[in-house]
Amino acid sequence: MSQRLVVIGSQWGDEGKGKMTDYFACRADMVVRYQGGNNAGHSVVFDGKKYSLQSIPSGIFNPRTVNVMANGMVVNPVSVIAELDRLHQQGVTDYQLFISNRAAMVMPWHSALDGAYENMKGESLIGTTKKGIGPAYSDKYSRVGLRMGDLLEPEYFAERLKAALDVKNRELKMLGLPEFDFKEVYDQYMEIAGKIGHMITDTSKLINDTLLTDAKVLFEGAQGMMLCIDHGTYPFVTSSTPSAASVPVGAGISPKWIDNVLGVAKAYCTRVGEGPFPTELFGDIAHEIRERGHEYGTVTGRPRRIGWFDAVVARYVARLSGIDNWALMLFDVLSGLDKVSICTGYECDGEILDTPPSTISRLAKCKPVLIELDGWKEDITGAKSFEELPEAAKAYVRKIEEVTGVPVGMISVGPDRTQTITVANELKNF
Repeated sequence: MSQRLVVIGSQWGDEGKGKMTDYFACRADMVVRYQGGNNAGHSVVFDGKKYSLQSIPSGIFNPRTVNVMANGMVVNPVSVIAELDRLHQQGVTDYQLFISNRAAMVMPWHSALDGAYENMKGESLIGTTKKGIGPAYSDKYSRVGLRMGDLLEPEYFAERLKAALDVKNRELKMLGLPEFDFKEVYDQYMEIAGKIGHMITDTSKLINDTLLTDAKVLFEGAQGMMLCIDHGTYPFVTSSTPSAASVPVGAGISPKWIDNVLGVAKAYCTRVGEGPFPTELFGDIAHEIRERGHEYGTVTGRPRRIGWFDAVVARYVARLSGIDNWALMLFDVLSGLDKVSICTGYECDGEILDTPPSTISRLAKCKPVLIELDGWKEDITGAKSFEELPEAAKAYVRKIEEVTGVPVGMISVGPDRTQTITVANELKNF
């Protein structure tokens, strides 16, 4: 039977999922992106070259890997074409890519509405990328959205487009925004259908047929669990759930197919956008980590907020997604610090919490309970095994295992896919 591995972000996104999915995509027969849209960027580095992806799965670099953008995503076809064009310019031309006919489409009015709604929030803004992801998901659940499969039926697409514009143009007009012309949008999207229509298919059947073989299938999430619409720091969250629990619905498979869940977590924490961030650091240490880790958003270029590793979040996410192992990323960034810290609990109104509160009002009051460990000065970027790490670095890893209750199965000691230490046997064998 096949091997099925889910890779999820375990913090606030930007944890290094791109590297991990690329690492396993070298051996995977299929890579499936099951939620989110082109607001979620990640970078992949190999052979000294850096590639930035937004909505396309990380297996795109392996010609034999089947890449799937599944039904749980919201797909911006204009962005997909632009992303493929960039990859072509970098020499990536031999790939297999399929897009679900049931995936919701991000339409041009969605980004306009996203920006307008964000601006209306004033000081309470969410910090979205204004890519239209939230409005696209809203239209999906309001049942006025369009889907990728609609592009394959021109008359039906025209019918759905007219119905959508009848609603959305009124909304745009009320907000004082330009309205969209039916013919212009229709012609543009029929041209799009001519470019990528051959990629649109029933990906649920494609995935399930593959699962019935002895194939290796990798399920790739976007963002991080603390940005989950249900379990994250609401309302400062994304519009879907990155949880491993959402894989079956987002990919169109049965829950029984999930074998193993790898939680990707930085050796510290970062966050882009607004919202409480209990372990946030400021000053010289935050600046040093940000610069050494190149902590700027892949999609927006925004500087990321920096914090110590948060075991409260890690335990919470492990419980929600059934994480079997951690992939500890950007471990080398901490090299050179005199001391490193780990948050083991939150202090709030005189009470020690071991799980995040549900409201941001209470979370904003939380102060991190920190334990301090010795840092290490050695360069670890060439380490090939756990045993080669400095004793202080080993102690840091073991402490994370102790306070989270989950073993560290992988350690990233540099940006290249070869700079990865695999500890867990089940991951070595994928």
